[in-house]
Order: sequence, then structure tokens, then C-alpha cells
Amino acid sequence: MADTRPHDHDHAGHEHGHGSHDHAGHSHGVSADADFGKLAVALGLILGFMAVEVTVGILASSLALLSDAAHMLTDAGAIALSMWVVRLAARPAKGAMTYGFKRTEVLSAQFNGATLLVLALFIIYEGIRRLINPPAVAGGAVLIVALLGIVVNLAATWTLSRANRQSMNVEGAFQHILTDLFAFIATAIAGAVILITGFHRADGIASLLIAAIMLKAAYGLLRDSGRVFLEAAPRGLDPDEIGQAMAAVADVVEVHDLHVWEVTSGFPALSAHILVRSDGDCHDTRREIERMLHDRFDLQHTTLQVDHQGGELLQIEAAEQHNAPITHAH
Repeated sequence: MADTRPHDHDHAGHEHGHGSHDHAGHSHGVSADADFGKLAVALGLILGFMAVEVTVGILASSLALLSDAAHMLTDAGAIALSMWVVRLAARPAKGAMTYGFKRTEVLSAQFNGATLLVLALFIIYEGIRRLINPPAVAGGAVLIVALLGIVVNLAATWTLSRANRQSMNVEGAFQHILTDLFAFIATAIAGAVILITGFHRADGIASLLIAAIMLKAAYGLLRDSGRVFLEAAPRGLDPDEIGQAMAAVADVVEVHDLHVWEVTSGFPALSAHILVRSDGDCHDTRREIERMLHDRFDLQHTTLQVDHQGGELLQIEAAEQHNAPITHAH
């Protein structure tokens, strides 16, 4: 036996949005072009300096420089991926892709988090090995390259900080660059220590600090993207609070089947089934709830099914003798 609400244009599910659904965190038109340009500038800075760092790292036998060069390679890959995703996410929804390709932003963030995690684990292994058996490291060369790296990464970090960081895609690329900036600072300190004191284990210690920063960034990206994939409520939105606010609207008797999730970064959505008093106005109640959700919780993409309390149910029962469905209206 199954009970279903009758669907009509008066009370059935209603999807509500404002304007053209240009939600925060989406890259459309000028915004997409601006983010793409900033990512391109950062990519050029990273690729140019990475070539220098690999060369000096090999000549100076510095794991800190080589590990950071490897990190910069993942930076370049992350930025290139982000540039592609910016274009892909801006494509309009059509066909089977009813939300378009907006969730590719979340896939990009998860990929960036995974690469940071794998690279951090590799650097931890190599760093511990170098603490046990430290090689000779040219501290002067390490210090010079690290100082140059700080300048380059400051420029790249500043460029991406002006992009739309509400997008997980852009934030993933930004986290790569930011951890690289901290890595260069740690490497510069290690180079100065080696140059002044001859303590070559400073290179391995700096590598472990770099890995710790990368692990923290990886955790944040994997956690946030994982929440989207699991369709958890967006951060800052409490489903219980939202449900109570909806139930407090005049004429509302019950709110159930409430779902709050995030389609992609900055694109929260809500659906719910609402029962109103038998003498209430479904249309007015729905509009009032939509205004409240928009003004109080900044929820712009809502799908609400509003019915009168005690409305008709369509009951479907399997016939025992004729093995055919019989419908009874109650």
C-alpha cells in the first residue's frame, strides 16, 4: 500500500529562485573571466619559478627545495585544473546535466586535497630519512632561492586572494599557493641556519614543517568537499533551526521531509513538504516561507510542496483476485 499526495498547480511542489540563479560562489560571465585571468597569472609565476627551483635543488642537494618544487608542480596542476573547471562550471544546464557542471568545482577541490595529502606523506618519509642520515646541503643557495620563492609566491597569493574564494575550486588552488608560501619561509629559515651553524638537519626539519602545513590544507579541502558529496547541510545552516522557523510561519501545521544541502560551493538548496491549516492559503504561506528563507537564511533555491492539512490522499492497493491495481480516493 502506498499513499501519495495529489499533485496540482495549486499545492504541488514549487521551485523558487531569484533572478537568474546567479548564486554566490558561481563563476558566470565577467566573474568567470576574471577568475580565469587571475589563475593564469598565478600559473605563469609558478611554472617559471619551479624550473629555477628544481635546478638549484639538485645542485644544492636540498630536499626542502626539491620537495617544494614538487609541491609547486602540484600547484601548477591544481591551477591548470582550476582554470579548466572555471570554464566548465560556467556552462549552462542542459540535457541530463540539470545543474550543469557546477559540481566539478567540488571535484577539483577534492583532487587538490588528495594531491596535497599524498605529497605531504611522501615528504614526511623523505624528511625523516634525512634526519637520520643528513646529506650536505648548500645553505647559501637554499637561502637565496627560498627568498626569491617568497617574493614569487607572495605575488601569486595576492593575485588569487582577489579571485572568488567562495568557490571551492579557486580555494583549492589558493590553498596550494598559500602552503607553498609558508614552505618557502620555512626553507629560507633552514637555509640561514645551515649557512650560519652548519646544522644540515635543518633541511629535514623544514621539510617536516612544510608537510604539516600541507596536511592541514589537505584536511580542510577534503572535509569541505566531502560534506558536499555527502549532501550535508552547508556550514552555518542548521536544519533544525530552519525547520522551526518554517513551522513558526502563520497557518503552518507541520513541516517534514526537510532537506538542506549544497549543490556546489556557495549554492545551498532546500526542499520540504509543508502542511497548512485547512482554511489557510497555500499560495500566501508558500510565498511567506520563501521570503523568510531568503531574508533570514539566504536560501534562494527552494523547492516547497505545500498542501492543506487533511487533504485528499490517493491510495493504491493491489487487488487480490484480479492482480491489478485499484485506486480509491479518500
